[in-house]
Amino acid sequence: MRGGHGESPGTARRENPLDCTEYQGRLPEHQVTLRTPAELADALPYLLGYRPEDSMVLAALHDRDGRGRFGGRARLGIPASADDWDAAATQLAHGLVTGSERRGARPEQIVAFLCQEPAQGETGRQVMERLRPLSQKMRLACGGLDVPVVEALCISDGRYWSYCCDRTECCPAEGRPMGLPGTSVLAAAAAYAGVQVRGTLSELRARLLPWETTAALEQEIALDRGAMALVPRILDGEQRVGVAEETLELAVLLRNRFAAAPAVPGTLTADLRDDELLDHEEAARLVLGLQDRATRDRVAEWMEGDEAPPALRLWRALARRCVGPYREHGAAPLTLAGWVAWSTGDEVEAREAFAMALGADADYLFARLLHQACNEGLDPESIRRCLRTERAGRDGAAEAGQQDVLGDGEEPADGSKRGEAVKHASTSDVGDRRRSRHSMRSAGGLSRVARSIVRKRAASGSRARTAAGSHPSAARPRGNASEVSKDAGSRTAKGASPRSGSDSATRAGKTTAPRTARHSAPSEVKGSAPRIPKQRAVRQSEVGPDGTSPKNTGVEGEA
Repeated sequence: MRGGHGESPGTARRENPLDCTEYQGRLPEHQVTLRTPAELADALPYLLGYRPEDSMVLAALHDRDGRGRFGGRARLGIPASADDWDAAATQLAHGLVTGSERRGARPEQIVAFLCQEPAQGETGRQVMERLRPLSQKMRLACGGLDVPVVEALCISDGRYWSYCCDRTECCPAEGRPMGLPGTSVLAAAAAYAGVQVRGTLSELRARLLPWETTAALEQEIALDRGAMALVPRILDGEQRVGVAEETLELAVLLRNRFAAAPAVPGTLTADLRDDELLDHEEAARLVLGLQDRATRDRVAEWMEGDEAPPALRLWRALARRCVGPYREHGAAPLTLAGWVAWSTGDEVEAREAFAMALGADADYLFARLLHQACNEGLDPESIRRCLRTERAGRDGAAEAGQQDVLGDGEEPADGSKRGEAVKHASTSDVGDRRRSRHSMRSAGGLSRVARSIVRKRAASGSRARTAAGSHPSAARPRGNASEVSKDAGSRTAKGASPRSGSDSATRAGKTTAPRTARHSAPSEVKGSAPRIPKQRAVRQSEVGPDGTSPKNTGVEGEA
């Protein structure tokens, strides 16, 4: 930022400790120099990758050849209560500085931003004055870590104010208007480089939030039916492998269905179309099947190439189906959505999805590990490499087994060679199934949410069957009921669908009711199962490349 705050003609130039700020983080082939607070305020969406709202943001500056360059960024939702501002400011500053130090680049200076739109009857200037104490706390928190804040801006109602300048000729009390979006030098450079700025975090979260329409009740009923049919089979060691195979078949069917669906413009329109591709029963079976962590790890391999885009859409659609008491089940599809987004380069959606997964289930280790790795700025290629190796090894073993069965040469007339090969293949298959069951258990097996469903609903389900007119002894042979549910599930997984059309070409099912209220925040649902963990007011999160996280849930950024 050369020349400090904008000077009026005839005024003396005020020396600014930050001689020149250059942003180079998202435009590696383009160097952009920012000279005024207006350009600095306009740069914020490009620093984060989205347009912040209700946010407190810190951006690190590194001194290189007498010029300040942007480094890490950290963001936190502005706490609703001023009593929490001290803790939030301390957490944000500590997260940015320590995260930068871990990556060997301690910032020399920091720029602070406060972004909040006026409430009804409030003006932007009143927002600025109301948030002034928070700005001071952020400056003190950074100063306590020996990193000075050289500029602090408040952005509200299309205007910006500086908390570091009291000169009315350059920083009037009514603030200065921001430029039109997309008209700055930085916006032009970003467009030339192909960098896109997403919408707000609330718009991104709306794509992942559970339904709150009348269709949500139908989906909950389908989940109830699916839980009573599938969860006991998953808990049964003898039937778990079969359920996993059915789940994978259904997932492949739905992924192909999504891939075959023609593209439509607009995110909301696209999401509504994807919802129509997935029916309630399919969604329920897949959501419940993904509670087995070994199955979840298998579909996590759809992370790149032609498999990734339809997979991401499928995981989003499934997250929207985790309604009512099944919101904890959303941890699996949310984490998968975050993983595919991160693997394909969308760190903004990845962090948001990981944070929402931890909000659904704070103990979901898969989401916690990926969230930390993403925030630490690790390359997802190392994880992709591991998943590729697993997939190649499994495919190689399958091919080897097939060759053993078929044989490479002529077999004796008595068929002894074929018999030995079949016997060997059968033995290998048994071993593979045993190893598969062991890997499911070692990977954590079924989630605690699914186990809770069985414990809390098995008794009521048994009473309901008896009351319906069946003799108590008829409910005793569980094997028959399992076989029926297995056969029904197998038929659906192989492509049967209540809808005509190219079922083999999509990953999700349809719903008959339109989804019109997804943009409203879901209310907390209380019921007998399963337990919904309460979100903490402020959740610590590591600092990583250009942060994104739900409001008041954690620090994110890049160091």
